[in-house]
Order: sequence, then C-alpha cells, then structure tokens
Amino acid sequence: MNTSSGTPDLRFIRDEVKALSAYHVQSSKGMIKLDAMENPFVLPEHLQQELGQVLARLEFNRYPGTGIDDLKKQLAQYVDLPVGHDLMLGNGSDELISLLAMSFMAPGAKVLAPEPGFVMYAMSSQLMGLPYIGVPLRDDFELDEAKMIEAIDQHQPRIVYLAYPNNPTANLWDSGTIERIIARVSAYAGVVVMDEAYSPFSGESWLTRMRADPKANGQVILMRTLSKFGLAGARLGYMIAQTPWIEQINKVRPPYNVSVLNAACASFALSHQEEFKAQAERVMAERERIFAVLKDTPGLTPYPSQANMMLVRVELNAKMDSKVSSDLAPHAMAQTVFEGLKARGILVKNVSKMHPTLSGCLRLTVGTPAENDAMLAALTEIATTQAG
Repeated sequence: MNTSSGTPDLRFIRDEVKALSAYHVQSSKGMIKLDAMENPFVLPEHLQQELGQVLARLEFNRYPGTGIDDLKKQLAQYVDLPVGHDLMLGNGSDELISLLAMSFMAPGAKVLAPEPGFVMYAMSSQLMGLPYIGVPLRDDFELDEAKMIEAIDQHQPRIVYLAYPNNPTANLWDSGTIERIIARVSAYAGVVVMDEAYSPFSGESWLTRMRADPKANGQVILMRTLSKFGLAGARLGYMIAQTPWIEQINKVRPPYNVSVLNAACASFALSHQEEFKAQAERVMAERERIFAVLKDTPGLTPYPSQANMMLVRVELNAKMDSKVSSDLAPHAMAQTVFEGLKARGILVKNVSKMHPTLSGCLRLTVGTPAENDAMLAALTEIATTQAG
C-alpha cells in the first residue's frame, strides 16, 4: 500500500521486469564515438539537400500508407527476395525480436542463443516470460557444436538465434555447424533466426542458402537492419522468411509500426545504395588497416572481423594494484585502457565483464580515417605507457 509520504506501490510490476536492468547508452557528448557500430560517414551535401526536399513533402498528418508497400517492394528487389518468401518491416531489429518472442510465447516455450551475443535476445525473451538458455562459445569465439546440440536436444527451444556475423565478436561461424544446428531444430519444428545486422560488411549471407535450398531452410527466419547500412537514426529492420511465417508473425505487428519518416529515409537510401555501398567499402578498408596496426602493437590482440567493429583483448604486462586479484586483473586492465581512451576523447565499449570469454576485451567501432587515426594513436600511447 502507498505510504503517507506518497511512495508508489509497484507490486503489480512484473517480476521479470523488476529483475532486468534498463539498456544503458553511454554519453558521447564531445567524444569520438566508436562504441555503437554506427556508419561513421554522413551523406554528401547534395544528397542531404535532396533528402531534405523528400522529407519536406511528407504528409505527417496522415498515418503511413502506400509508401510502406513501396518500400517493401524496394527491399524485395534489393535483397533479390527468393520465390516463396516474403518480408516484414519493423522499427529496427529490436522490435522484430520482440515480435518473435510474442509470436512463440506459450507454456513450455524457450529461447536459446550462443553467448556472448546480442543482449536483446535474452532481454526480449525474459520480458515475455520465456526461459532463456545461453550456450558459451568456444575460446576462439566459434560455435561449440557439441554443447549447442546438447542444449537443443535437452530444451527443444522454439527459437534459436544465430548472429551472422556475431556481436560483439564480429566473426562468421562455420557454415557446416550452422547447417547441422538448423537441421536439428527443424526436426521438431523450432525456428532458427539468422541475424544479419552486419551484412553490409560481410562477404557471406545465409539468404544465398535459403534461396538455393528452401527445403533445408524452411524453418529459418532471417533478420536484417538498415541501421548498419547507414540509418541508425531512422529505425528500420526487416525480416525475411517463407511466406507462411511472415503471414503469422505479421498478425502481432502493431499497425503503423514504421513511420512515414523512417520509411522515406529507407527508401531514399535504397535509391542511392551505391553511395552507401561505397561507404561500407571504406569501412572495410579501414577495418583491415586497424587490424594490421593493432596486430603489431605489443599488449593488444585484435581478432579478425567481418563487421564494422573489432574485438581487441588487452594483455599488457603492467603491475596491478596488490588489491586486484589475478582473476580480476584482465578486467582492471581493460578498464584502465577504456578510461585512458575516454580521457583522450575517444569512446569505445568495454565488454570485458559481459562474458568470461571476453575477459580483458574492448570492442572498437570502425570510424572515419581521422577518427581511427586518433584511436590508434591513443591506444598505442596507452599500451606503451602501461607496459612500461
């Protein structure tokens, strides 16, 4: 009951909600922002002006209409939508993940994903009251096939998420392992969701296999987003699957979930996809340059990436405070480097405590050449100072 002081009574807030922590976004004011896997390049001025004219003509007083259908047609052409498949739009991938959890929510339903992975897989499942099972990756960040199969056989999850490439490890997993996981899950009518958020920076897509072998991939749902394409500020995700899946999941989609503003920005981007493709190529070139520099920097171990981010393990032989235990030392050193970068105006993501396999790791977003130069200079300086 409420007290005389006016303290609210929160007894009817669900226990699942109370147990969660809100998603935290670091303040990036005045910083070189390399923590959120955004496309670092803005549109050329002439395209900014053209987009402004497009947005100025939008009817904001009306609910989204035929423009959404036009955008779906554009996306279908952009991805070369396979025969027998359809697509559905969402307010970013986050909404699609929530809609999937809602669609499969039933007594006994469970969700499974390898870890470390995208935090929203677990969060959306728990919000819907679905038990979540995390299966650790191997130390080399590859799928542990034996443990995955064992967990799948034991729990028979309705949904298995596989990020391709993975976040935060940025690697593509072995395709043979994925095929066997899909076959195992398909055998009891579960679904495997292939999350291709970082497809603009990867040379592989599971859509190729869905197109070539629809029978083997009948239980596969593929998600993508235009956030990494270059539209992180205009939330637009999309889901591809064989038509019966889309017909059912579309029933739980809120009406007008994609605004006219988001749709217009996405349509404009697809109409100028060569510009965004060129930006992605610049990001990939910068990614390889960063890897080469960090590989030759003592005390820092970068991992190969197929995304617009890179995982770096801090392994400096610095003397730690005597109060810091050996098992906490990697976290303390990662935090030291994180704070050192922040003090120099560079914001990255410290993922060291996210999962045991990430101990001592930072995640770096690939920025512009100038941003990357500043980040590399700062990392080199900090590594040299700490090693000394």
